[in-house]
Amino acid sequence: MATEMTIQEVKELLGKEVSLGNWFEVTQDRINQFADCTGDHQWIHVDLEKAAKGPFGKPIAHGFLTLSLLPSLQSGTRFSVKGARMGINYGLNKVRFLSPVPVGSRIRVRGILSGVEEKEGGRILLTTTQTIEIEGSEKPACVAETLSLIYV
Repeated sequence: MATEMTIQEVKELLGKEVSLGNWFEVTQDRINQFADCTGDHQWIHVDLEKAAKGPFGKPIAHGFLTLSLLPSLQSGTRFSVKGARMGINYGLNKVRFLSPVPVGSRIRVRGILSGVEEKEGGRILLTTTQTIEIEGSEKPACVAETLSLIYV
């Protein structure tokens, strides 16, 4: 359950963990659906036999599939801005795909609040460093700096 906070209370969270999502299994069906939606049917994602003989020993998720799961992985967000009418995805500053996500892996996201900027017109720009972890791996799948624009 997210705690409603004033902008000053949110600013006090700078540099702190503000979300930890639940583990989510990346299935071959999900990878295939993403391939169909994007037209990216590269063999390392969808050809089970060829991928088994490839560098990862099995199919891997598309990097952009992993990134696109961020909204659903963020279900563990711990705060909301008091008086917020809505929030939107505003973009990304940096994205790095550091490790492949093999089919059957479980991933989750850990978010660190890295910026809070008050804008004119009652808007607040939140920057969060999101690390998508792979269960059992020291190296994350992805690190992305996300931007959220909150309207109060």
